[in-house]
Amino acid sequence: MNLLKNSFKSLAMIGLIGSMGLTATIAYAAPQNIYEQAAGYYRQAVGDAVVTAVYDGYIDLNPQHLSGMSQADIHKRIFDEYQKASPMVQTAVNAFLVKIGDQLVLIDSGSSDCFGPTMGRMVDNIRAAGFAPEEVNAVLLTHMHPDHACGVTLPDGKAAFPNATVWAAKGDADYWLDVNQEKSLPVDQRPFFKMARDAMAPYLATGRFKTFEDGASIVPGVEALSSHGHTPGHTSYLVSSAGKKMLVWGDIVHVHSVQLAHPEVTIAVDVDPKAAIASRQRLLAKAVDGRWLVAAAHLPFPGLGHVRKEAEGYSWIPAEYRNPINSEK
Repeated sequence: MNLLKNSFKSLAMIGLIGSMGLTATIAYAAPQNIYEQAAGYYRQAVGDAVVTAVYDGYIDLNPQHLSGMSQADIHKRIFDEYQKASPMVQTAVNAFLVKIGDQLVLIDSGSSDCFGPTMGRMVDNIRAAGFAPEEVNAVLLTHMHPDHACGVTLPDGKAAFPNATVWAAKGDADYWLDVNQEKSLPVDQRPFFKMARDAMAPYLATGRFKTFEDGASIVPGVEALSSHGHTPGHTSYLVSSAGKKMLVWGDIVHVHSVQLAHPEVTIAVDVDPKAAIASRQRLLAKAVDGRWLVAAAHLPFPGLGHVRKEAEGYSWIPAEYRNPINSEK
């Protein structure tokens, strides 16, 4: 009898070792493409709200489009932060999905097919994060440049978020949807107007494109903060929940290695450079004073962190990875 029991134990042990080996083989199997990253999403708790940063891709910016410093100093700052600056500097394009109360709100939407193959991953990454585009109740645009607004519409012209209302500041909508405004910008930026009109078309057709005035609260817990300058109606959003705050600041900063230390540096796509500088300086100071978490469209993915005041301008402190995201409670 003892011999039989020992035999069963031996068989069980062999089975356990075998299953462990199989599990290890599965767990550590090489990915099919070792050059591919994981899906581009990252979760962050803000009080009782859950914010999911969603990666749309990246765009290359020309450092020569920055003004307010010498090109030599601009290139040195980019180089000192281990970024490649010649001929272009890579800039992430992030959007933020906010689950607050019973609302699922997307702040900015990426680029769809407006800016080429390095972008347009928004819908796929939203699905990878466990959400369906049909669940989104509202899309809040910081402004109507293509890398923030084109993503509300799929390449086939259909609404990417068929049950959502798209919101933009009245100042931005009045500017970008008006064909008479096209000549107000340099020739290379004029296609932005048609891109904005095409992106909004399916929502305008169904009455689901709406505008708001400065200071509006479209969704409980999400406040619109005027940050005009980069565009006429550029708007940032302050998410508040259970005593915690997060500032989603849109295009306050494009090239972090330069503009955080030197907020006076502008970029060629700023419609009103002086107002853009004033908005950047004001929001940077507010983020520091309030110790707000910041969600940034054009800082390295996931674009979440804090701003710290330095002797010269500001610096960026990335958010620490946390799993589960509510483990600080």
